[in-house]
Amino acid sequence: MTSQDTTTQDANAQDAARGSVTAAVLVIGDEILSGRTKDTNSGHIAERLAALGVDLREIRVVGDSTQEIAGALNALRARYDYVLTTGGIGPTHDDVTADAVAVAFEVGISENELAIAMLLERIRPEDLNEARRRMARVPHGAELIENDVSKAPGFWIGNVVCMAGVPAVMKAMLERVAPRLDRGAPSRARAIAAGAIPEGAYAAGLREIADAYPQVSIGSYPSFRNDSFHNEIVARGKDEATLAAAAAAIEGLLERLRAAGADVLAARTVPE
Repeated sequence: MTSQDTTTQDANAQDAARGSVTAAVLVIGDEILSGRTKDTNSGHIAERLAALGVDLREIRVVGDSTQEIAGALNALRARYDYVLTTGGIGPTHDDVTADAVAVAFEVGISENELAIAMLLERIRPEDLNEARRRMARVPHGAELIENDVSKAPGFWIGNVVCMAGVPAVMKAMLERVAPRLDRGAPSRARAIAAGAIPEGAYAAGLREIADAYPQVSIGSYPSFRNDSFHNEIVARGKDEATLAAAAAAIEGLLERLRAAGADVLAARTVPE
């Protein structure tokens, strides 16, 4: 067992003791970093993991570099229970995710016969050229992830799940994977409308509440609607009673501020 494997086990044991299963998403592609392609995959994965009781702790984006991908994978897989990647498993020269995973895990990589068979369900043998065969190159020891859209498989090795970058294909692969993921206690959320009360008016009180309920994640989110700012506070937690108590404390704070005229003050100041 390597020191990295020991670190991973220790981190997983600590999270398991808290009733938590953790994950990170690694989005791969120069087109994401350039802005040419907008990442929608990480948002979908976040919602799907939340429904499964898996806590998404981090999202990273890296370009099409074998070393950069491998470095990010090794950092993330040592810290979280799962790493889900999207992108870089297609047929072109810049699709290097499989090679990077092989580097990260220090294993070989070659064509997988079962992956070739999957590709032949959609591609005629005479059309299975060298470029398309790249999609059948899989790190040794990895398990294939089927998809019902394009047939080209993803793969799962250790705690790393590698999926396509095309959203429809990624979603199909994720649905194959989701039932097999370990699950923690699901998170619940309470949204409390702060309305026109500026963040600066409740920031200090909100910090006190956050300190009093460390098991609850509390955030303040401004939005601009109908030519004016509106604030909303969202509390998230796994224990319903603790979450309810924190939400009640937030509502009490806002009621006191409204009674003191904080919402009237907001109309005369620049929204925060």
